[in-house]
Amino acid sequence: MIGRFIRGLDNFTAPDAGTTVTIGTFDGLHRGHQAIFDRLRSAAGTSQIPLIVTFDPHPRVLLSPTAAPMLLTTLLEKRRILEDSADLATLVLPFTPLLRELTAEQFVIDILLARLGMKHLVVGYDHAFGRDRGGTPEALEALGRQHGFEVSVVSPVDTGDRPISSTRIRNALVEGRFSEARELLGRPYLVMGTVGRGIALGRKLGYPTANLIVDRRKLLPAEGVYACRAELADGQKSGMLFIGHNYFNPDAGVTVEVNLFDFDRDIYDQSVAVALSHFIRENRRFETTDELVKQIENDKRNVIALLDQETS
Repeated sequence: MIGRFIRGLDNFTAPDAGTTVTIGTFDGLHRGHQAIFDRLRSAAGTSQIPLIVTFDPHPRVLLSPTAAPMLLTTLLEKRRILEDSADLATLVLPFTPLLRELTAEQFVIDILLARLGMKHLVVGYDHAFGRDRGGTPEALEALGRQHGFEVSVVSPVDTGDRPISSTRIRNALVEGRFSEARELLGRPYLVMGTVGRGIALGRKLGYPTANLIVDRRKLLPAEGVYACRAELADGQKSGMLFIGHNYFNPDAGVTVEVNLFDFDRDIYDQSVAVALSHFIRENRRFETTDELVKQIENDKRNVIALLDQETS
């Protein structure tokens, strides 16, 4: 098996049996994407390598920088999620001005066929790539007939009479419809960051928090409190995560703070992966820290009850 997460063409060697490939940004790795990956596995069978080809940065950072979307999954988060799929390999291509100018036919011939040894291409029903988005499913099927590779087109996964999409999930998160976003994702919402220093108010109140420094392009859900499970270097901890303006520290802007239950250890500068599973309440202003502590106590009871339901 080739490496499971490869950065750049120079680090990739095509296997003798060839590859079955899917290509896209796959932001969110949601249920629609999972359907594509399932088809990728079945199309590859037992002889070929099922290979996901994706890009960094998101292509719209170059194509339309002022309208580039915030990310459901940063590259680091994408790697963490995809590495749970041990049978899939992922190749990350830098999305450069040179790559942007390739037509779909040039990309297929010069990269997918010549460099990746592609035998079969799997794409979503609405996918298009290459200059001017010329690589539509219809155009790719024509290229397949011309150059001798198979093409499979995956139908949309619908919920609520609408296809699942990254845009739909982004809107749900921003508008506070967290349970809908989680349903469309098919998993908790992952937020990864490095622990930095705050004003230590939580510790003074008896609820120490780790302040997460997250990628500036990461899409954060609506402000409020969430139930979560955090992956540390030495295991998993349950907890609750706050996203929003801390009114007792107004100069800090929007902060991301996680309180881990039964945990009081220095983890500054460590990387933490936090999986948000339930929305608890909206962010609001408290007149005194005593009022805040009472609310936090109630939040913790609610979080524990919800997380216990998941494991019972």
